[in-house]
Amino acid sequence: QVQLVESGGGLVQAGGSLRLSCAVSGPTFHSYGMGWFRQAPGQEREFVAAIRWSGSNTYYADSVKGRFTIARDNAKNTVYLQMNSLKPEDTAVYYCTAGSLESLTVGEYDYWGQGTQVTVSS
Repeated sequence: QVQLVESGGGLVQAGGSLRLSCAVSGPTFHSYGMGWFRQAPGQEREFVAAIRWSGSNTYYADSVKGRFTIARDNAKNTVYLQMNSLKPEDTAVYYCTAGSLESLTVGEYDYWGQGTQVTVSS
């Protein structure tokens, strides 16, 4: 059973930074594509960033490109999302997810965390 546990969310002022972490249980973390999605109240879950199992390729939504960075440490079974220059519109619940391949699509992932709230005040 693969379990994903996010941490690092919180309240921050606009322009600030947060780093989200996602700890993944299971021996095959190094083989998973990993992603971060977010969901604001009343909106659909949307893609934020993804990373290949090797870390060699990363992908970002246009809305976060240049501000967010996804990274992984396969030795620690952890994926990170560094979020800089945060804006009020970044406010959402952020979800970590794992699948056989990195993808921009919700349906391509097999495992999801419970989410962590990020709130950016203006």
